[in-house]
Amino acid sequence: MAEHNDLGKKGEDIAVAYLQRKGYKIFCRNWHDRHLEIDIVAMHNNMLVVVEVKTRTTALFGEPEMEVTPAKQKFLVRAAESYILAHDYEGETRFDVIGVLLGNGQMQIKHIEDAFMPL
Repeated sequence: MAEHNDLGKKGEDIAVAYLQRKGYKIFCRNWHDRHLEIDIVAMHNNMLVVVEVKTRTTALFGEPEMEVTPAKQKFLVRAAESYILAHDYEGETRFDVIGVLLGNGQMQIKHIEDAFMPL
């Protein structure tokens, strides 16, 4: 596995553990439908939560969570719509972003709840 894939998996593992500690129920990780993907699908306070995780070793070029561009947001909304249809979900949904910064033996997690709204 490529080094960046290892880093991404480690970040997702950290994000899942973090969410579970906060009381989130994890439904699935790396959900796919053709070319669509969601890093983490969870339930929290009776709301479906679609979580995008960004992991970096340095913030030299910006915080990891800032990598969720408008194009990526649009992609996540399409993926969520596909997930919702596939699972007949009829409740509320929100989009969270978790930035994980791993470097110099330290770890920082930034969780942005309701990070963006579908357009």
